[in-house]
Amino acid sequence: MKLMTALVNVALNLSINMDNTQRQYEAERNKIIGKRANDRLELLLQKRKELQENQDEIENMMNAIFKGVFVHRYRDAIAEIRAICIEEIGIWMKMYSDAFLNDSYLKYVGWTMHDKQGEVRLKCLTALQGLYYNKELNSKLELFTSRFKDRIVSMTLDKEYDVAVQAIKLLTLVLQSSEEVLTAEDCENVYHLVYSAHRPVAVAAGEFLYKKLFSRRDPEDDGILKRRGRQSPNANLVKTLVFFFLESELHEHAAYLVDSMWDCATDLLKDWECMNSLLLEEPLNGEEPLTDRQESALIEIMLCTIRQAAECHPPVGRGTGKRVLTAKEKKTQLDDRTKITELFAVALPQLLAKYSVDAEKVTNLLQLPQYFDLEIYTTGRLEKHLDALLRQIRDIVEKHTDIDVLEACSKTYHALCNEEFTIFNRVDIARSQLIDELADKFNRLLEDFLQEGEEPDEDDAYQVLSTLKRITAFHNAHDLSRWDLFGCNYKLLKTGIENGDMPEQIVIHALQCTHYVILWQLAKITESSSTKEDLLRLKKQMRVFCQICQHYLTNVNTAVKEQAFTILCDVLMIFSHQIMTGGRDMLEPLVYTPDSSLQSELLSFILDHVFIDQDDDNNSADGQQDDEASKIEALHKRRNLLAAFCKLIVYTVVEMNTAADIFKQYMKLFNEMIQENGYNFDRSSPTFSGIKELARRFALTFGLDQLKTREAIAMLHKDGIEFAFKEPNPQGESHPPLNLAFLDILSEFSSKLLRQDKRTVYVYLEKFMTFQMSLRREDVWLPLMSYRNSLLAGGDDDTMSVISGISSRGSTVRNKKTKPATGKRKVPEESSSSDSMWLNREQTMHTPVMMQTPQLTSTIMREPKRLRPEESYMGVYPMQPEHHQAPLDYKYVEIVDLRRGTSLMEDDEEPIVEDVMMSSEGRIEDLNEGMDFDTMDIDLPPSKNRRERTELKPDFFDPASIMDESVG
Repeated sequence: MKLMTALVNVALNLSINMDNTQRQYEAERNKIIGKRANDRLELLLQKRKELQENQDEIENMMNAIFKGVFVHRYRDAIAEIRAICIEEIGIWMKMYSDAFLNDSYLKYVGWTMHDKQGEVRLKCLTALQGLYYNKELNSKLELFTSRFKDRIVSMTLDKEYDVAVQAIKLLTLVLQSSEEVLTAEDCENVYHLVYSAHRPVAVAAGEFLYKKLFSRRDPEDDGILKRRGRQSPNANLVKTLVFFFLESELHEHAAYLVDSMWDCATDLLKDWECMNSLLLEEPLNGEEPLTDRQESALIEIMLCTIRQAAECHPPVGRGTGKRVLTAKEKKTQLDDRTKITELFAVALPQLLAKYSVDAEKVTNLLQLPQYFDLEIYTTGRLEKHLDALLRQIRDIVEKHTDIDVLEACSKTYHALCNEEFTIFNRVDIARSQLIDELADKFNRLLEDFLQEGEEPDEDDAYQVLSTLKRITAFHNAHDLSRWDLFGCNYKLLKTGIENGDMPEQIVIHALQCTHYVILWQLAKITESSSTKEDLLRLKKQMRVFCQICQHYLTNVNTAVKEQAFTILCDVLMIFSHQIMTGGRDMLEPLVYTPDSSLQSELLSFILDHVFIDQDDDNNSADGQQDDEASKIEALHKRRNLLAAFCKLIVYTVVEMNTAADIFKQYMKLFNEMIQENGYNFDRSSPTFSGIKELARRFALTFGLDQLKTREAIAMLHKDGIEFAFKEPNPQGESHPPLNLAFLDILSEFSSKLLRQDKRTVYVYLEKFMTFQMSLRREDVWLPLMSYRNSLLAGGDDDTMSVISGISSRGSTVRNKKTKPATGKRKVPEESSSSDSMWLNREQTMHTPVMMQTPQLTSTIMREPKRLRPEESYMGVYPMQPEHHQAPLDYKYVEIVDLRRGTSLMEDDEEPIVEDVMMSSEGRIEDLNEGMDFDTMDIDLPPSKNRRERTELKPDFFDPASIMDESVG
């Protein structure tokens, strides 16, 4: 191919020389007879003849290479060769477009866009980008574009991110060449990719979106380019951005939209003056005002642009973390923070005053001071605007009881109360006055609320709750220890326990507020030298609080129990023996170990509220069934509760045997699945896969310290093995036990076993096996083989899954391609008594004697490229993508016969997107079968004064006219 490229370069130079020689000849011949040099004319004729001969020779050589090499190797079995072919033909078409840029050559690139290898598809796109970038070539690409446009659009969803990025960039070039080519549906397929988690894809889609919707300006805008604010040209573009955001209906992802367009639309996204004017100023004559939804969306987008400018890193999930900024980026960041502060220090009080009753808008606006350069309040003499801001925040605290709004106010005070700046005293005084009023009001209301013999009315309860919400929100970010909130909250919670009629929201917030009191006191003791009295007081308060939480675990209200459980787990984790790590031995008096009754109650809570049928927890407050989003939220809540308890297990705060109690719930779920689906269930079913995924997540909670969890993991495997074999198959020993599939779930915990414990568990497993079981290779025995191999595997990959004996075809492949292992694997011998303490109790079980395990032949194969659904092994033995699997040694099944094949395109029909891999078994089907083609001859274009030759018709989409491309 490189030789062909060199020949193309020579042919191009010959063509140029031919044209030059022809012009010189015509110029000399057109001179008058007296001045005409006949010798020069003869010399030019001779030179033109030589050039013509050379060009004919080059044409023959190029034709020979193209027909003898390219037409065979562009679909070679080796992906690198196919990629080279496409890369080189792209160079030919770009270098010598007069000869090669026609549909008869473009078809090869179009067909190969369906290649199964991403690197080949990538070469197709980069080759086309070089062509579309030159607008002079657009006329020659029209037919190709119309035929392969849909394929290019589909490649924006390619499984290879690099291919998807280049596909979007290619569509951007197509868009610039002709906007009419792409339909509205085509564009929408690209638009939604601005919300992709993969940043290069999102950025490419953002550039496409900007080119399509934001790069054009109306002619009348030319006269107002210097106008600012609402009258600037960006005003309409900002509105367009808002409209697009609302129509996409992904209202929680404004940060991702902003990040996608940040590189290409920086000037638009940083026009905060225009955004501020759209929010504060009255609309111009004939201009429609923004609706409430549009104002909310604009405020959210404005907040995201300010955050992006101030933090200079993508949102969560779009990057690997904060990167080191260059000097230029740091200067831009400082300039942006200054610009933001100077503008919104003045405008923010006005915005808060206008939208003070709208919780959503206020919550977003209150986050702006976190990105201010607070020094500018002093250097810019903006103290009066700071006072206005503090007044507005105070008014908002008094008006709202929404938790999000109150926490936003609390965080704003925290951002402004920075001792490094001179405004600290001014903000601290305002904050202290507000807390004083809230604390005094709370104590006064609580005294009336808790009067004996009087039943509190709803108004009193509402006043107590609203005040408690405000205090709790502020206590989250501020140390309110000097207001001594523990006593009043303790009195409130104790009364709730004694009377049992305390409103649930009051109890929930009182528990949360008391939790903050404990944590702030611990922080003060840890950070500064504390007296023994401080330690004793904190110890007493902490233990009293734990007792209160324990009482509320039996509350009739589920929300109260969940709050008490979560806080109790956090407190036990914080005040466990881990508190003394890092040389903090002085905190030893604070260490608190839960007694057996508390541990039992915590475990009972998990069993009663986490391992439940989802249908039991799917009714909303009005008795109607929740939608899918609510079900997912409930599932996440249960997972968080389980995670909180599992942390106590991992750090040995509670007894390790509780881990086995939790694992028994997986057996319960397995039994329920058996009752519902029968024993012959599909292991690829969502139900079984869900149980296995839960087991994998549960295994991750045991951490990396295997010594801490050794006993619990060993008991877990023991119980799991017994459960798997306890139900023999009524059809006889030739059929697997009814619960054998449970070993597939149990294998998720094999990586948590110590090496010597693996041997112990393996020996215990053999006690339940017969010699015939060890020889079985049918599909139904896969869980046993998988589990055995997970125990036999070394320390590098203990969770290896094994695929074997799953289909007659697969077995044939392995017999042909996989050599038997030369060495014998020894079966682990009986371990020492210390390793098999729990095995000795089982010696009297009536189980068949296990003979020497035969040599195991490796059935591990390298992962196939991709299998079609009908030929996939995964339908028999599904493996979750998150699993750590051993590399699969998978070879090509057949030798590719390149002399037969089918077309990359069957006539005018393109393969579907999933067929991007051509073949399901790692082999390349010849892709031009059934087509009667003739290979073309390379016909270099004539020089300008040379006789015209018949041009090739753009016939490569007509099967009757496509040349025979038989592959030798």
